[in-house]
Amino acid sequence: MTYTPAIPTGGYAGWLILNRTMAKQEAAFVQTAAYQRNEDYFREKIGSITSAEELVADRRLLAVALGAFGLDDDINSKAFIRKVLAEGTQASDSLANRLSDKSYFKLAEAFGFGDYETPRTAEAGFADGILEKYKNRQFEVAVGEVNESFRFALTAQRDLPEIAAKSSSNNTKWYQIIGSSPLASFMQSALGLPTAISSLDVDRQLEIYKQKAKTLFGTDDLAAIVSGDGMDKLIKSYLVRTQLTEGTSATGQSAALQILQGTSTNLLSLLL
Repeated sequence: MTYTPAIPTGGYAGWLILNRTMAKQEAAFVQTAAYQRNEDYFREKIGSITSAEELVADRRLLAVALGAFGLDDDINSKAFIRKVLAEGTQASDSLANRLSDKSYFKLAEAFGFGDYETPRTAEAGFADGILEKYKNRQFEVAVGEVNESFRFALTAQRDLPEIAAKSSSNNTKWYQIIGSSPLASFMQSALGLPTAISSLDVDRQLEIYKQKAKTLFGTDDLAAIVSGDGMDKLIKSYLVRTQLTEGTSATGQSAALQILQGTSTNLLSLLL
């Protein structure tokens, strides 16, 4: 893509600017020639694809399919992606079900090659749904090229409420975060945890995440943490902590501290 998002500053102040201008910037992003070519090709061809083999064989279609689920880096792992798609999601022992990163499950579920006699690619509106996801993900990629922290924040803003709203247990929701590299990285920074936590046994990680969340937010219930203005507080904590730990300039650190000082007493106690 050739569009570069306008992000004049970092930290929480820059995040607020990005959110205020998001709609206009996304509109400009989808008008780029590269994006339009990918969208037009996908719309034209995807309805004729009836198997995982056919999708993987078409690199341009595969790029959009993977890009819609944040799996761009797997573009050359054709055998692996074909297996994920072909086995589907309904069998408990399918590859998509066995992988800790549930992005693969969502990919396989969306296309339905291994689950239905007629895949979802033939359904009305299928291209629209995939392209909407593709637009959001690729705009995040473009944002990340300017400010990687904002990309992680956008991912968390999209995915955490979705995970929190599921009917699964609270522990299962935390395991999903731990199993997702971008979400785990976001949550580690937001909670003030060291990256070394990732090397621990997953059950021990769960204990630490929940203990830290309860200390900072008064609860380890993910649904409660992200409800109301909780998601904004979580992102603010992430951005402030990230800005400070990345060794910003004295001016940048001062700006971050002013953000902290400008919050309420309760929020300040949560962030420090």
